[in-house]
Amino acid sequence: MPAMMRSRGVAGACAGATFPARLAGRLCVVTVVCVAASRAMLAQSPDASDWGYYGGDAFGQRFSSLGEINRTNVSRLSVAWTYRTAELGAGLTRAGKLTFEATPVLAFGLLYLETGTNIVIALDPESGRARWRFDPRIDRARRYAEVSSRGVSVWESSDARQPGPCRRRVFTGTLDARLLALDAETGRPCADFGDRGQVDLTRGVRIRDPGAYLVTSPPAVCGNAVIVGSAIGDNRATDVERGVIRAYDAQSGAQLWSFDPLPDSPSHPAASEWNLAQAAGTGAGNAWGVMSVDEEHGLVLVPTGSASPDFYGGMRLGANRFADSLLALDARSGRLAWQQQLIHHDLWDYDVAAQPVLGDIEVQGVPVPAVIQATKTGMLYVFERTRGQPLFPITEKPVPASHVAGEQAWSTQPFSSLPALTSQRPVQPGDAWGLTFWDRGKCRDLIASLRNEGIFTPPDTRGTLLSPGYLGGVNWGGIVFDEQRERVIAAVNHLPMVVTLISPQDFERDVRSDRFPHSEFARQAGTPYAMRREPLLSPWDLPCTAPPWGTLVSLDLRHSRIVWQVPLGSTEGLTPWFVPSRDFGMPNMGGPIATDGDLVFVAAALDSYLRAFDIETGRELWKYKLPAGGQATPMTYRVGHNQRQYLVISAGGHGPLGTPRGDYVIAFALPPGAAAHP
Repeated sequence: MPAMMRSRGVAGACAGATFPARLAGRLCVVTVVCVAASRAMLAQSPDASDWGYYGGDAFGQRFSSLGEINRTNVSRLSVAWTYRTAELGAGLTRAGKLTFEATPVLAFGLLYLETGTNIVIALDPESGRARWRFDPRIDRARRYAEVSSRGVSVWESSDARQPGPCRRRVFTGTLDARLLALDAETGRPCADFGDRGQVDLTRGVRIRDPGAYLVTSPPAVCGNAVIVGSAIGDNRATDVERGVIRAYDAQSGAQLWSFDPLPDSPSHPAASEWNLAQAAGTGAGNAWGVMSVDEEHGLVLVPTGSASPDFYGGMRLGANRFADSLLALDARSGRLAWQQQLIHHDLWDYDVAAQPVLGDIEVQGVPVPAVIQATKTGMLYVFERTRGQPLFPITEKPVPASHVAGEQAWSTQPFSSLPALTSQRPVQPGDAWGLTFWDRGKCRDLIASLRNEGIFTPPDTRGTLLSPGYLGGVNWGGIVFDEQRERVIAAVNHLPMVVTLISPQDFERDVRSDRFPHSEFARQAGTPYAMRREPLLSPWDLPCTAPPWGTLVSLDLRHSRIVWQVPLGSTEGLTPWFVPSRDFGMPNMGGPIATDGDLVFVAAALDSYLRAFDIETGRELWKYKLPAGGQATPMTYRVGHNQRQYLVISAGGHGPLGTPRGDYVIAFALPPGAAAHP
């Protein structure tokens, strides 16, 4: 497999996607206005349809009603056009972190997307030709914790009296923590928004390290409120930036409200489950993933990450509620409507990374408004959307205690009654895998040497086996919700990791040595321990557990069962030419979509293929080798005189995962007449 970036000092992405090692290099008023304004926001020309939000719709379902491309003709899918952004990381201090994770959105007759360096581009959706391009000119010399963006959001004024430019706007956040408003027709900054088209998001935030407080996901838009979270570099220290969530007026840029998930006073609703003196010096708990909007009820659904740092919590005792939680905030006021914490006192980098997905689920014959939350643990949680009650039972179960001085791991964790998308069984020495008796034996010894009492085993100075690992489970790629079938579809990782707490002295020695070629180090300043983490690998750089290491999974909520599970990704291009490719199922980063053509489309895996699967059976029906890594979620739309359906994906690679670099946006379509004559 390709070489993974070795990270030093400041430890990578909030997503846990800073993969530090070569994984297998030798494998032989908003409540009322929200509905009308959000729908008006996506008023498009009559010959265009679908995918006006990052997740397809405001609910984040990633399901398209289009069916021109279907099971009978998908084999005839071919490239319709290709656009190249020309962004390959030139001049970036941390070019090795550059990713291209963008999912375009279709609105106002144009396709809008963003590079990992926040260059916003509008394309003609039929031809792929650029209509305009805006470069916010971030400081490319700055050491950003991440160099990625998942996309933009759009808005349209509901005031018909507003003439001239910027009635329709494109919003995005940047790596240097600005919120931008651009004219959707021209790409020029909207002069009446903030300071000549931008708002400085660092105002009011304690910035510890420039470049470590940034925005990587598109804002949520509800009515005239533009709601933005933040990505915060992991594991630097206890007192990193705090993950405040803020809303801004879409017209003026004035701040409407803010909500800090971490307590700052005894009156904060989470104060009772924190040591307040410690909370004042704690950061993160941030909303770095994609949010969802419930227009009818005026709610924004917010997933949050861990409090800082990830792997030692002795300086943030307590459950650390509202970190690692699903929050429902009133989009008008920012007040908390309800919350559910999904990880107590996180010690594993189990951020709630995936976008919450909204939809109706039938309960005793009655449709109930629900929110579905996938997690890195592989567990799936479903709540009634307006009040937050679980629709499937959740049980607090005892989990292992910490053996580390000063640490107080929480005694229980919430387990969902739904089938988990990853194995919850402890990895045993007998589970060791390898190509020979020798490497299998080395893996067996390694597993036996680690603290390993199953999921939620706390980090330890002897090394702890994390299964699922901090990539997931389900990461930011999220899930599809097929509301008619009541099925969830997800790209899932199955790759255990090892985390070791080390002394500051060992950190200074080891970070400069070659003893740990696949490890990522972080200082965790303000705590007694630094940390080292890496995948659970054999001496041959192979995972120590049997494949699949990545799968595509379909879960039936109606009957609470896994419908199918198939390996996602092959070893093609990751092994020497003389070693046959195997469909082992590979680690992945990116998400699936589904369509009314009974298809699931997904790239994400390390082998750079875009694939189509039968939604009923999981059978692979089509694949296309992308010119660069496809660590992004695709999208689809119909446009033009002939109402032709297109499938679009960004293919630019993922620096930390080591997939091939590129700058491609590729659209696929059927040949003329193929839809009518399968």
